[in-house]
Amino acid sequence: MYKYSFCLLLLSLTACFSDDKDSPTIFAGEIINPTSQTVILYKDDVVVDSAQLDMHNRFSIKLKNLEEGLYNFRHAPQYQYVYLSKGDSLLVRLNTIYFDESLVFSGKGEEINNFLIEVFLNTEEEEKAVNSYFNLSPEIFSAKIDSLRETKISLLEELRKDIELTPKSIEMAKASIDYSAYINKEKYPFKHLKKNRDNLVTDISDEFYDYRDDLNFDDKDLTFYTPYYDYMKRHFDNVAFTHCSEDCSDGGRVIKDQLHFNQHKLKLIDSIVKEKKLRDNLFRNVAMTYFLKVHDNVENNKLFLENFHKLSNNNDHIAEIHSLYESVIKMQPNHELPLVNVIDSVGNSVSLTSLAEGKENVIFYFWTVNNPRHFENITRQVSKLEKIYPETKFIGISLSELDENWKSMIGTSGIGFKNQYRSEEDKKLRATLIIDGLNKAILVTDGIIVDAYKDMYAL
Repeated sequence: MYKYSFCLLLLSLTACFSDDKDSPTIFAGEIINPTSQTVILYKDDVVVDSAQLDMHNRFSIKLKNLEEGLYNFRHAPQYQYVYLSKGDSLLVRLNTIYFDESLVFSGKGEEINNFLIEVFLNTEEEEKAVNSYFNLSPEIFSAKIDSLRETKISLLEELRKDIELTPKSIEMAKASIDYSAYINKEKYPFKHLKKNRDNLVTDISDEFYDYRDDLNFDDKDLTFYTPYYDYMKRHFDNVAFTHCSEDCSDGGRVIKDQLHFNQHKLKLIDSIVKEKKLRDNLFRNVAMTYFLKVHDNVENNKLFLENFHKLSNNNDHIAEIHSLYESVIKMQPNHELPLVNVIDSVGNSVSLTSLAEGKENVIFYFWTVNNPRHFENITRQVSKLEKIYPETKFIGISLSELDENWKSMIGTSGIGFKNQYRSEEDKKLRATLIIDGLNKAILVTDGIIVDAYKDMYAL
């Protein structure tokens, strides 16, 4: 019945196009349990087109003069990739409750797309097994990863026998297999150390990384493809770590000089990657990781930013990086709390500074209505800490602007609204206070920052 419905839909969409030269590419479909009313189609990070769901939760997008390649469609808050060629008439059907697992393509172009989603799901299913391999020797680990990869390559060869695929789509399919495998090899040194603390990363032979000889660091078609981009991040982490292990580490295990390590990553990217968008994105990743995770001193932060400018001064993300840098500086010890307002239970807007003024020790902690399990855990932890530190005031802030949901969760929990607030402007609050994880805590004395990067489970 679904196939019949699909044929009728495509027939109605293509009836007025009799000549292949005039035929558009059609991307249409049905979404069960929709979470928004819109489907947006992107090429890289640019919106190509969008469509509203009709009364039957169906949508249709027609595209003329389409550039063959990888696209992605978003149905907030989720997204998935789709490969489109000129003249395709592709229908997607999915259930948002099981978004990726339920996704099925039909029509012209279905074969390559169903193959790509199958590779994606298989890679996810393999994750548990792969995690158990990290304690193995490099040779055995490599053989197991190669075996998983070869199985998928064989499936691709079988598909090529059954259906004619474009050269570009074959390359895309192979990339989806290769980079999902290669990223595990780049992870291996770090994962292996955690499981085998008596070993050193330098025990890995050059043959382990033979696949690097065939890497393309400037593939525009893959720049925004997650497996490719994630691989590149891991690759530069790994190479920089290997190069720095003798210069700035402790026995090859821990990098002591994080400024040097991250500057080294910038230099590696600069020397190898020429494709601008990938360069910009990788530079951004290094900067975001350094500023958010390292928690370095003011002087080192300044040196890093200067180095960033020297190597990537025309970066597309420069404004974002500068904004983060300024927030990091403002959250240093002995600075006053930044001006950020939150909302109390009766709707009043109050500043964080006013909540901390005149109080010897205040700890701000964070939660979200979208993660009820974390909320239960964090409130339980606060209850324990209040007994250990009776003189400290713990103030909870919900990272949500939805008043009804916030009040409902607090009401159900029974903790009461005393010392509980919600975001007035969620994005501003996250950016200003540099909230990069839900276990973050900020220790304040009389409105002055003592430590902006405490962990609620390490107090």
